[in-house]
Amino acid sequence: MSEMIQETNQEAEDKPLGYAWYMVTLCMIAYLFSFIDRQIVALLIEPIKADLNISDTQFSLIHGLAFAIFYAVMGVPIARLADTKSRPLIISIGIAVWSLATAVCGTARNFVQLFIARMAVGVGEAALSPAAYSMISDAFPKSKLGLALGVYSMGSFLGAGLAYIIGGVAIEMVAQLGVVELPFVGELKPWQMTFFIVGLPGLLIAALFFFTVRDPERKGVQKGEDGYSIKEVLGYIGQNKGSFTAHYVGFGLLALVLYALMSWAPAFFLRNFEMSTREVGLYLGTLVLFCNVGGVLFSGWLTDFFTKRGRTDAAMLSGIIGGLGALIPAALFPFMPDLTTTLAVLGVAFFFASFPMATSAAALQVMAPNQMRAQVTALFFLFMNLFGITGGATLVALGTDYLFQDEKAVGFSMALTACIAAVIAAAVMSKGLKPFRVTVDKVRGES
Repeated sequence: MSEMIQETNQEAEDKPLGYAWYMVTLCMIAYLFSFIDRQIVALLIEPIKADLNISDTQFSLIHGLAFAIFYAVMGVPIARLADTKSRPLIISIGIAVWSLATAVCGTARNFVQLFIARMAVGVGEAALSPAAYSMISDAFPKSKLGLALGVYSMGSFLGAGLAYIIGGVAIEMVAQLGVVELPFVGELKPWQMTFFIVGLPGLLIAALFFFTVRDPERKGVQKGEDGYSIKEVLGYIGQNKGSFTAHYVGFGLLALVLYALMSWAPAFFLRNFEMSTREVGLYLGTLVLFCNVGGVLFSGWLTDFFTKRGRTDAAMLSGIIGGLGALIPAALFPFMPDLTTTLAVLGVAFFFASFPMATSAAALQVMAPNQMRAQVTALFFLFMNLFGITGGATLVALGTDYLFQDEKAVGFSMALTACIAAVIAAAVMSKGLKPFRVTVDKVRGES
């Protein structure tokens, strides 16, 4: 039996991966558009606040909680479909929905309307990542899975970087046009028009995904056409609660570190340095494209490095390294004396804070049977949305509004939130390394 498994593994290693890399690249481009549509709102913070007359805390709810609400309602049902139905179809529909929803954000006239539109943009995470992770895991051997997931996760930061750069330029260009009137929509201010510019091109990616991507054959033990019910998934998580608790809580808190820094970085520079929106977009976009993309690729390589040396907890270990690496620069950046050193130190924090994007995915794919992967991923994304996106955005805003009571102190709120989360995450994940190894060994024994 062991010889048969070795032969199967060797066949997987030797299998040509040209089409698999095409699929990963297209998934990455979809993720890129998802993050552009999600992150553009951070650059529009000042005109949105002024026009809709809202506080930092209200803005944080638009930026974070809106995603979490949709995920709480629809994330797991969509993931269950991804465990049993066509994953490319689910992804292509998701891309079309969130692209249209981004454009609809541009029609908002008050806080409630923008909040509801942003909820629909949240379909990006619910439809894309659980299905994409599952597809990629079926298309690559385990020894190359870390890098493949790193390339996919790279899309998030390419999207965030381009959102800053293109968004900054687009905002300035649209601002020169002043108020624009569109048929059936009416008058649009520059910040509203920006949502149309960045949202609608995603429809082309949805069409390309639908017509060119085929669903890879599922690996491992198959449950049948109906897959695993949510009750069975929750039962499996309960049987392995040590490893799943460490993963969900630990990586959720590491996501909080990342989003606390990235969500409020534009506001930090706009409020503390004499810079235009275009300049902030250019500086931050460049930082993200180099530091965050480099961090997520390095973390994927690091996971593969540990895996090839027999560490079944490679992904968790890499995540811990990222959290600890982000700790010191996250604490220091608001104390830097000038723009150059602030950007340099924040760039180091961005680099390490990006590790969880690939490592959390790699860890999940080896923790559960095949037709359970999308659902355990969706539950993690629910946790990450509540902890990371909502917590990272809102805790910083609460600190700025109520603890420091000064908009310019947003950098101190970012540092405080990120550092506390990083320390707790590292402690939780370190405790979970042993149960994680037990879970992985159990899954491998049943494959």
